[in-house]
Amino acid sequence: MKAMNPVHRKFSRRARLAVGGAVLTAVALSGFGAVSANASAPAATSATAAPASVPARATTTSTHLTIDAATKAAQAALAAAEKENQRVTVAVVDRNGNTIVTLRGDGAGPQSYASAERKAFTAAAWNAPTSQLAERLQQAPNLKDIPGTLFLAGGVPVTAEKAPIAGIGVAGAPSGALDEKFAQAGADAVAG
Repeated sequence: MKAMNPVHRKFSRRARLAVGGAVLTAVALSGFGAVSANASAPAATSATAAPASVPARATTTSTHLTIDAATKAAQAALAAAEKENQRVTVAVVDRNGNTIVTLRGDGAGPQSYASAERKAFTAAAWNAPTSQLAERLQQAPNLKDIPGTLFLAGGVPVTAEKAPIAGIGVAGAPSGALDEKFAQAGADAVAG
């Protein structure tokens, strides 16, 4: 009788069959997966697709406030508020309402963060100070239902060649008039 391999002696015949079956199953499934992956892959073409090129008349270029200018505006607005011992949050957004920078002053209320962003977006979207827009609510009360907007004083637009490119919103002072005064200080800092 032949001597059994020492490794085989540790496992019963049933265990060796189970392990061998598992190995065969794994090999079979991996081969099936490779065939399935190849079957679903698109056939390679000999011609390489060229990127589409659109004519210049089909595109537009927009002007954006740089991060440095947005930071300068936010810092100027926050400094103006701190000078009057007001605890506010300042947000600067681009024309589309994307936040460029937000500064939350020491002690600013938790609601001021979202309010500042929404005021900034509202000012940029309508290219007008939010105090003026708040007055329009009397003629069109449904304006307040537009998502992401806040028709309270405290937001001012930033323009380039009379077109809005950003908005600055301030929230947290005891009145919207103060918020807007500080937002205007931020806009003035990048205008001059």
